[in-house]
Amino acid sequence: MATLLPRRTRERLAVDAGLLVVAAAFAVPLIWLVLASVDPKASLRVALPGSPSLDNFDKVLTDEITFTPMANSLMLCGGATLLTVGCAALAAYPLSRYRSRFTRPYLLTVLFTTCLPVTAVMVPVYGLFVQVNLIDTMYGTGLFLAASQLPFAVWLMKNFMDGVPEILEEAAWTDGASRFQSLTRVVLPLMGPGIAVVAIYSFVIMWGNFFVPFMLLLSPDQLPASVSIFTFFGSYGSVVYGQLAAFSVLYSTPVLVLYVLIARRLGGGFTLGGAVKG
Repeated sequence: MATLLPRRTRERLAVDAGLLVVAAAFAVPLIWLVLASVDPKASLRVALPGSPSLDNFDKVLTDEITFTPMANSLMLCGGATLLTVGCAALAAYPLSRYRSRFTRPYLLTVLFTTCLPVTAVMVPVYGLFVQVNLIDTMYGTGLFLAASQLPFAVWLMKNFMDGVPEILEEAAWTDGASRFQSLTRVVLPLMGPGIAVVAIYSFVIMWGNFFVPFMLLLSPDQLPASVSIFTFFGSYGSVVYGQLAAFSVLYSTPVLVLYVLIARRLGGGFTLGGAVKG
């Protein structure tokens, strides 16, 4: 009779099998995306294209379909991300450096606001934007996107800022620096990986946001790529899968490029141990 595998080995094999199933659930859609983008007769099936070509990319690489919506997305999400990171740094600094009995309740309130679904506030926001003439404006939509991401960004920024020793700021104050100067010249440069995390998280969430720009932007020439993707969904359930896949590959490129550019910065981590010695 064959000997049974040890219990530890069985558990490890079960865990590995579960991880493989999860990995497949993520990998299969990505594989379909790549294959369908070069398949002129793409469907929902994951299959190698009979005659691979770049026709799908040629059809979507136009000003109306790709270039203008992508430019709108970059301007909208990039500006909102800069605003979010700047405001989060200014809000996190007093929460990190000043001790108060109201700090924890305030942080919990901020965290609670991240749990509110955006659909719950869009009706009053839409009415407010109409009243103050911000409807169908890029800067108005960017302000709301930044405000919607700010609570969680403050939480992240505050946690990273806690890792910067206060003694470094005290040394700067001794040399005559103000609070703002110590923040911009000492704290923020030392927490570069944290700022990168907040920026990537905010940008990725805004980049994939469909509902907010769909509600607040009315002009077709101002719609970002997350909304213009509806171009590939026809009536009666017909979908141009090949062009949709090609557009999706192009749509994912800015996020991947952003991550690659600052991946080394993220991997560097905080190296503050030697700064407080001596």
